[in-house]
Amino acid sequence: MKNAESHLDVVPQHDGKTRRAVARLLLEQGPVTAAGIAEELGISPTAVRRHIDALLADGEATTRDAPRQTQRGRGRPAKLFLLTDAGRARFGHAYDDLAVAALRFLAQTGGEEAVRAFAQSRVDALVDGHRSTIVAQVTPAERAKALATALTREGYAAAARNVGTGEQLCQHHCPVAHVAAEFPQLCETETETFANLLGTHVQRLATIARGHAVCTTHIPNIANRIPDDGGEPA
Repeated sequence: MKNAESHLDVVPQHDGKTRRAVARLLLEQGPVTAAGIAEELGISPTAVRRHIDALLADGEATTRDAPRQTQRGRGRPAKLFLLTDAGRARFGHAYDDLAVAALRFLAQTGGEEAVRAFAQSRVDALVDGHRSTIVAQVTPAERAKALATALTREGYAAAARNVGTGEQLCQHHCPVAHVAAEFPQLCETETETFANLLGTHVQRLATIARGHAVCTTHIPNIANRIPDDGGEPA
């Protein structure tokens, strides 16, 4: 086997499909244990470890220890697996060095205002096709789920879930994470647009651009019905 070859290029076709399914599960649900992957995909833990080992060897996955409070007994902490930037790239990063260079030039020639205007234009283009569906929902929780569906269709592998004090919107993939690491205006305008769409204050808790596994946005519960125009609650 040549060192430059990916494991996916040299395994049988059915193994390649399974490995991609394992990688997608890490993308959408990671960090997750090997046992959790096996249960979700209906394959043996041994098979999961074989695919995980290949992803680790290719630099497409990494590990971390599960939090102690979630462990039972006094044994070694369970290993959690998640994708690296290289692993996320298999699902279609939409950035490259040219994008960073272009934004650097924009920042030098137009300043902060120009970068923010570009970031706002980008996120508007991302959500405008879904805006009417999202704002048609009555509550922030319903809007969060509609927004998650829209983001998934745009390649962000998003999901929304209730956490008691509100909804939590999780984006398991960010096509522009490397660019946003240098230009946080991309994340900031995205958060502001989410607040406008959902009709309530939101709080960005974590971002892939800052090294977290998932972009997480908290949407607090509110009692008021949201106006149809997507503005502030009454």
